[in-house]
Amino acid sequence: MARILLVEDDPDLRPLLEHILLSGNYQVTAADSAAAALSLLAAQPFDLALCDVDLPDASGLTVADQAMLAGIRTLVITGHGLGLEPGSLAAYEYLLKPVRVGELIAAIERRLGAPAVPALRASDARLLGIKLRPV
Repeated sequence: MARILLVEDDPDLRPLLEHILLSGNYQVTAADSAAAALSLLAAQPFDLALCDVDLPDASGLTVADQAMLAGIRTLVITGHGLGLEPGSLAAYEYLLKPVRVGELIAAIERRLGAPAVPALRASDARLLGIKLRPV
């Protein structure tokens, strides 16, 4: 069973996404902030980090960056796709809100089916042109 870290601050959307993922037979751990997500990333193994971009305490891309550094596959969701800095999502597969259930599950399956990435060192990220956000 794949282990997914769900990072979503919206108190209405988070339980809905959690229900959808649990119904898809995924093991889900949810966080409502970047700080909580980063603590969970440090403490538990995950197969995928599903991160909202707009979190109250930091960008969800910071969480996605740390997941990538740990070799965890990422999927980003955002309701502000057109308001982001050009190229800021280039390193990620992402979905725009509102997310359709079928699209979400297909993207998760695609990411989980992708070869696992080895943990990425910060120096490798710079060489690849991936801009890491400070934690």
